[in-house]
Amino acid sequence: MFKEGVVTQLLVAHKNGDEGAVDELFKLVYDQLKEIASRELFRRNPGETMNPTGLVHEAYLKLFDREETDWENRAHFFAVTSRAMRQILVDYARKWKAQKRGGPEARHGSTQIDASRIAGENVPSVDILDLDHALNRLEELNPRFARIVECRYFANMSVKETAEVLDVAERTVNRDWIKAKSLLYMMFMENEI
Repeated sequence: MFKEGVVTQLLVAHKNGDEGAVDELFKLVYDQLKEIASRELFRRNPGETMNPTGLVHEAYLKLFDREETDWENRAHFFAVTSRAMRQILVDYARKWKAQKRGGPEARHGSTQIDASRIAGENVPSVDILDLDHALNRLEELNPRFARIVECRYFANMSVKETAEVLDVAERTVNRDWIKAKSLLYMMFMENEI
């Protein structure tokens, strides 16, 4: 493991124009990003053709192939990276479904994801596109709830890290995490996603 300050220093160096900082940063966080990617892909059905390495590399390209890379610190960087991975997986699922032309195999194929960690034990696997839709609806209701779900579920961040990224108290994260999970649970159970 590495000191958290090193990641923040590299992010600041990158922000100040040091192009070599990106390569150093990627080398430093690669294993941790791969761990996040593995968790994301593990939540999906067997037969998944995307692998953790591919997901990390696509996220890297998505993150660093743009003008604005204004990360504040390590936690913020991992939150943004997790969101990028979510977007890549959603795009991947859409393409996969398009190839299957929307048949029943596409609906219940490798686009499924385990939602029980978010919405509760009684929620079966749901389609990642349905989860994305639910998170978009949640964001309309309360943007902070959606950010908390991304940090806690997709980035597997602690309450403390999530609070740091969102600049709120840990009590707020705990309270909003419970509310967000309840709202998502209702969406999944009512099939309104």
